[in-house]
Amino acid sequence: MFETLPGATMRTQVTVPLRLLDGYSTTARLFSFNGLVDGREHVAFGLGDWSGALRRSADGGAAPLVRLHSECLTGDIFGSQRCDCGPQLREAIERITDKGGFLLYLRQEGRGIGLYSKLDAYALQDTGLDTYEANIALGHAEDERDYSAAAQMLDALGVSRIALLTNNPDKADQLDQLGVTVASVVPTGVFLSPANAGYLAAKANRAAAR
Repeated sequence: MFETLPGATMRTQVTVPLRLLDGYSTTARLFSFNGLVDGREHVAFGLGDWSGALRRSADGGAAPLVRLHSECLTGDIFGSQRCDCGPQLREAIERITDKGGFLLYLRQEGRGIGLYSKLDAYALQDTGLDTYEANIALGHAEDERDYSAAAQMLDALGVSRIALLTNNPDKADQLDQLGVTVASVVPTGVFLSPANAGYLAAKANRAAAR
């Protein structure tokens, strides 16, 4: 049985040219929303031929490629090597531009615990805890992200079925419970560095234990 959510509406949409640090450039249609259940300022980026992808999906063709990307200030903006968030974001922008679809940028820093708590968790990881153990030691759940607002955003955009770009099975599970049809799951790349090897191993072990 699907969880019933209130409807969100489009607030603003505007075209923004993007140029990434490595020189890759594209154009995005940015969407903001009213009525999101968590009250946060999440945004959607329509990339590539996103409108054509919606039409093709409505006609029974392939679902648009969609990534739900949770904000990571340290990785997305400053290139922190302690996670793989920045490279995943960079990958998603290009892959979605090629296929046509949407990047949902969700303001859920630190798997939902916030920036300061994420830095506290980093300090605990330096003592030997993994990323999930550190969250628990701080009194948080392993992962506090909730994708209800993402489901609202997709509905407001007219997206009912998606090809989900992720390695995280929880995203597909939550979206399914929220009434979004995940037609396929498209794996992201693995961006391994000496600084994030333990972090990636913890994520892989947690997924394998599900």
